[in-house]
Amino acid sequence: CLVVVPTALAVLYFGLLAHDVYVSGSQFVVRTVQRAMPTGLGSLLQSTGLTQGSEDVYSVEAFLTSRDALQSLEERHHLKRSFGSHKVDQLTRFDPLGWDDSFEALLRYYQKFIVNADLDSSSSIVTVTVRAFSAQEAHAINEDLLAMSEDFVNRLNERARRDLVRFATADVDSAEQQERAAVLALSKYRNDKSLYDPIKQSDLQIQEVGALQAERVATRKQLADVRAMARDNPQIPVLENRVRVLSGTIASEMAKVAGDRASLSSKVPQYEGITLDRDFAAKYLEVALDSLQQARANAMSQQLYIERIAQPNQPDVAIEPKALRNVAATLLLSLIVWALTSLLVAAVREHAD
Repeated sequence: CLVVVPTALAVLYFGLLAHDVYVSGSQFVVRTVQRAMPTGLGSLLQSTGLTQGSEDVYSVEAFLTSRDALQSLEERHHLKRSFGSHKVDQLTRFDPLGWDDSFEALLRYYQKFIVNADLDSSSSIVTVTVRAFSAQEAHAINEDLLAMSEDFVNRLNERARRDLVRFATADVDSAEQQERAAVLALSKYRNDKSLYDPIKQSDLQIQEVGALQAERVATRKQLADVRAMARDNPQIPVLENRVRVLSGTIASEMAKVAGDRASLSSKVPQYEGITLDRDFAAKYLEVALDSLQQARANAMSQQLYIERIAQPNQPDVAIEPKALRNVAATLLLSLIVWALTSLLVAAVREHAD
């Protein structure tokens, strides 16, 4: 009985009652543009300028068995109805007793029976296996899972791009506001002071003073020459007056450059502070624009892509359940239980005798 009954039940179930299960498989790898690549398949992708996103593949693997993926599949394929059909045997179908058809129960059934995502850590290849009770449904679910994975990766790319560019854009906006404020401050200073550039105007004033000083030196020399020739020369008073006028003009012009609060030199510190703010704002804006360009380049270089290695197949024959293997396993297990039971009974009898 310990051997015949379990084996007979296994033959009955797997031979007559068990529903055919169709299995659809596919393979893909997540890649980026910039990361280094291992050997094997990695070197093949690297020859095309592409590298594997070995760290990001885990998020895609988790998505395949996530609530979001199941929710989308339920809306498209009505998994509760197809996998909970009464045409399917009770040991395999969803909610066989009709006690719990909640989404949580469907999620457990989905993760245990319908979809399996296996990641090869050495090559970062993800193998997706989908089980269904019809070949068409297994293929359709597998195809939709890959399409949803590609959409999921695109959303990751968009979110990463926004995060990278958002901070750089904020810096550019701040730099533009600072430069605009600095330009307005400089313009207001020039209008209030009626002065364009005190430094350049000081240089012009000094050049004019230098010319007046040269003229005064020449006039003094001429006066000395006239006095040496004739002390009562009528040109002497004229030249002396000319020297006094030049000295007064030089003093007046020097006072415009330096000496009091109205001089140009007193206005230079404030002007230099304003121009320094403007130059700093312009440099800050230049750096911010470079950072924004670099952020956009980085965002593009970190884009993720799903490279399909094996397309979802539509099975032409059900490969599960494996009737012969399961019956043989049941027979072997029954024989082991029978042998252990026989030994135990024999030991008990021997002990009793």
